[in-house]
Amino acid sequence: QEQVVESGGGLVESGGTLRLSCATGGRISSIYNMGWYRQAPGKQRELVASMTYDGSRHYTDSVKDRFTVSRNNARNRVYLQMNSLKPEDTAIYYCNIIDGRSGRSYWGQGTQVTVSS
Repeated sequence: QEQVVESGGGLVESGGTLRLSCATGGRISSIYNMGWYRQAPGKQRELVASMTYDGSRHYTDSVKDRFTVSRNNARNRVYLQMNSLKPEDTAIYYCNIIDGRSGRSYWGQGTQVTVSS
C-alpha cells in the first residue's frame, strides 16, 4: 500500500488552475512537515512549496503569489492550489511527508502537470 498518493494533475492551458492533493496511508500517523516538489524533463527535482508543523509556509520565488500550500490535519492531507499556471510549471509534482511520530520521510509516485501555451 502506497503511503503517499498524489492526485489532481492534468493538462491545462496557460493561465489556468489546478489543485493537487496528497493523501496519506495508515503508516503515517500525522504530518509533521511536508513539501511539494517538481521535476521537469532534464532538470533536477526542486522544492516548490513547503509547510512546517506550525503552519509556516515557504515558496520558491517562481511560484510565489500563484501557488498556495495547505493541509487538513484531521484527514492527514495536504494540497497545492496552483493558479495562473505557466508552461514552465510543466513537471511531475511529488509530495513529501515527514511523519510526526516516526520522523520517516515518505514520497509519492508523482502526478503530471502539463501547461500548454
